[in-house]
Amino acid sequence: MIEAETEVERVTTNSRRKVCDALVLFGASGDLAKKLVLPSLFNLLFNLAVRHKLDVPIVGVALSDWDDEGMRKYTEASLVAHGKNVKGKTWEKMREQIHFIPGNYSDDETFSTLADRLREARSEFPLFYLAIPPSFFGTVVDQLSRHGLTGSCRVVVEKPFGRDLESAVELNDTLHRSLEERQIYRMDHFLGKEPVQNLLVFRLANSMVEPIWNNKYIDNVQITMYEDFGVQDRGAFYDGVGAMRDVVQNHLMQIFGLLTMEPPAELSTDAIHDEQVKVFRATRPMDAAEVVRGQYRTYRDTEGVQPHSQTETYFAATMWVDSWRWAGVPFHLRAGKELAFTATEAVVTFRNPPRLNIAGSGLSAPPPNRVRFRFTEPDGVTIEMQAKEPGAGYASSTIMLNADFAESLGHEHEPYELLIGAAMVGDKSLFGRADSVLRTWEIVDPI
Repeated sequence: MIEAETEVERVTTNSRRKVCDALVLFGASGDLAKKLVLPSLFNLLFNLAVRHKLDVPIVGVALSDWDDEGMRKYTEASLVAHGKNVKGKTWEKMREQIHFIPGNYSDDETFSTLADRLREARSEFPLFYLAIPPSFFGTVVDQLSRHGLTGSCRVVVEKPFGRDLESAVELNDTLHRSLEERQIYRMDHFLGKEPVQNLLVFRLANSMVEPIWNNKYIDNVQITMYEDFGVQDRGAFYDGVGAMRDVVQNHLMQIFGLLTMEPPAELSTDAIHDEQVKVFRATRPMDAAEVVRGQYRTYRDTEGVQPHSQTETYFAATMWVDSWRWAGVPFHLRAGKELAFTATEAVVTFRNPPRLNIAGSGLSAPPPNRVRFRFTEPDGVTIEMQAKEPGAGYASSTIMLNADFAESLGHEHEPYELLIGAAMVGDKSLFGRADSVLRTWEIVDPI
């Protein structure tokens, strides 16, 4: 989040936003909760509890046969596995706030018990985090509504938001049966990565960048997510998804949107989302003639993968934006597993400069300038420019102007910590809006 103290104080003075006073975690016994949500909650509550700003009851809901103490032991084990200090006052405070409700999501008793627990905690503005498969979203949200729990709540839903346009529309309709759009927070953890958020600041806060951020100066853009490992123990899940659904339609499209959107009139949630939707609407649907799908050789030997699977583990596509800023500039999106290296980055290549006009030099045009945004450690930005080689003449070589964000800017918050904190204070700028999500599906749906 959240420089926690200043952000919480700022939001609580704004009458249009309320800070959530309880967090209910559906799917509390699952891998997502154990590996990401619970450790991030610890970081978040460390920032809040030690300043005595906020007491936040945490209620886990799952099928596991636990009681409050079982949930507390599970949470402690998760924190220890992630190197958190469970000997201090922060954990003591968090531990007291943890509760658990066992039960089926379709069982009225589960939600009656939840309603009673929230009343006991005097919670008026809960945050419901759905760390569960999308097939259960409708069941849980309908039950929350039936038991009078949706009137003043926020609901976080994890990706995937459908598997195609039709299912995404159906999912949105399901959520909107009981919730208003302002209450729905669609989580894509890539938007919680600070180097991804930095794309807007790099573009808009540097007067030497924004004037050349257009088709007059930029030749092409490459957005890449490569991994040097396979699907590992996720074979059954991955075989029903593939690279495009897993990371292109969501993660890489979010990076694409931040790189291409027009400057918003203000840095408000709706203004940012409005500009993202505009550029997505100007983007052509993908053309099969400009798409490559592939599969690494041993993929079908993975447990859970069908023996004749056609699911892609590599996906590449060229996209075009029909706007005044970007007309004619190709955007190449690529993602794959079992490749030579691991990297998530965006590389902006500028047009070739003209030949050096120095009489008698005989030099060819220098290589183009590039800006490389790195979203995995060491994250940062590298600018490739030209400088004169030593000695006589004017031959040039590429030099790297490099910034490591952690070294230059200090500690970065974990994505889930930022996103859960933002949801608690009502900041939707880092979450997907319905029209934006549906338009990205329209772009990839032909494939």
